[in-house]
Amino acid sequence: MGDIACKFGGSSLADARQMQKVVQIVHSNTKRRFVVPSAPGKRSDDDTKITDLLYLCHELARQKMDISEPFGKIETRFVSLVEDLGVEVDMGDLLLSVRGEIEAGASEAFVASRGEFLGGHVVASLLGAKFVDPADVIRFRSDGRLDAVSYELLAAQLAGPGLFVVPGFYGADDQGNIRTFTRGGSDITGAIVARAVEAEAYENWTDVSGLLMADPRMVSDPLGVEDITYREIRELSYMGASVFHDEAMFPVREVNMPIHIRNTNKPEDPGTCIRPTRPLTDRLIAGVAGKPNFTMLYIEKALMNQTRGFGRQVLEVVDKHGISYDHTPSGIDSMSVIMSDEELGNLGGALLEDIQRILQPDRVELISGLALIATVGEGMSHRVGIAARLFGALAEAKVNVRVIDQGASEINIIVGVEDADLKPAIEAIYRAFTQ
Repeated sequence: MGDIACKFGGSSLADARQMQKVVQIVHSNTKRRFVVPSAPGKRSDDDTKITDLLYLCHELARQKMDISEPFGKIETRFVSLVEDLGVEVDMGDLLLSVRGEIEAGASEAFVASRGEFLGGHVVASLLGAKFVDPADVIRFRSDGRLDAVSYELLAAQLAGPGLFVVPGFYGADDQGNIRTFTRGGSDITGAIVARAVEAEAYENWTDVSGLLMADPRMVSDPLGVEDITYREIRELSYMGASVFHDEAMFPVREVNMPIHIRNTNKPEDPGTCIRPTRPLTDRLIAGVAGKPNFTMLYIEKALMNQTRGFGRQVLEVVDKHGISYDHTPSGIDSMSVIMSDEELGNLGGALLEDIQRILQPDRVELISGLALIATVGEGMSHRVGIAARLFGALAEAKVNVRVIDQGASEINIIVGVEDADLKPAIEAIYRAFTQ
């Protein structure tokens, strides 16, 4: 069997006590040879993340202002970590160098990445591991995407015995300029490392025991999910379920590598395993998730279904205004385009004018205040009565359904409800499939 790549989030590295837990986890399994740390996170609710302090330093330096206050907090955090852990790291020199770069006008990406850079040195020393700077092995293309040569560079640097630490979140372009992934991008680094070393699994260690079937803010004490497929978690993540950076799935999904989401504070918990397929069980759905603040562009026109290219023209108008859409449920003489309020912005009036002018529909309007809910499960297509159970639960909860959209794959059923009905609708669906 192969090795395991482990990514540890900021909450797992917030202080010396948490870092000692990381050491115990890594040393408890000799397969865990590749470690990807985030920057140290919050120690308490009123604390500030290292990365946020670094962004503040960059903004102050950009305005030619003194960075002593926020950088002093960064210095205190890292010096305390080194002292509390008793590791041999020249933290003073590293901090001095970082401060000099910030004050000299370093890029925002460079500054933001220094939390992972500094924290990575601490973790490497603590584990007795080799520190590998992502700037040397993770390449970004000019369009900001990952260059596939990164896998070759990583494989070469990570060959041989022992432990390796590769900080998350950043890399560099061909000119050596530091580039970063989107916020939370250490998940992506972990996946890239896992694929590069052909690991048997990618472990993502955080402060929760995997994925839940519903948002605990919507449903009291929801059940955990032990197994879920790549397709299922993509659908749930898109609708707001967030434990794992959804972009991080692609490097490992392409090689069918399982992802294990585990809890640093409860390493004995099974967590959630994300895999290509899962056995069909009595659990009919993988989960239910939803988001508010959507608007529906609703269009009616007689004989729409016989008008060649009508739907294409509608979407071309939407695209012309730079609006991304989420769903396009339709009927014989009607069509809807659902988009987030954020995407629509203040373009509603202009969009309606163009639709009316170009397509001359019998009716066109924007319907706002919608929430979308996804009920997701690979097994739904193989079971009779799933939709009946879902809509029966919503009817019993007196939730009015405004939109219904189900793809041919039947991996999910999307319903649109009033924003105010989001919580009761999710509760009703969850109870219908778990009781």
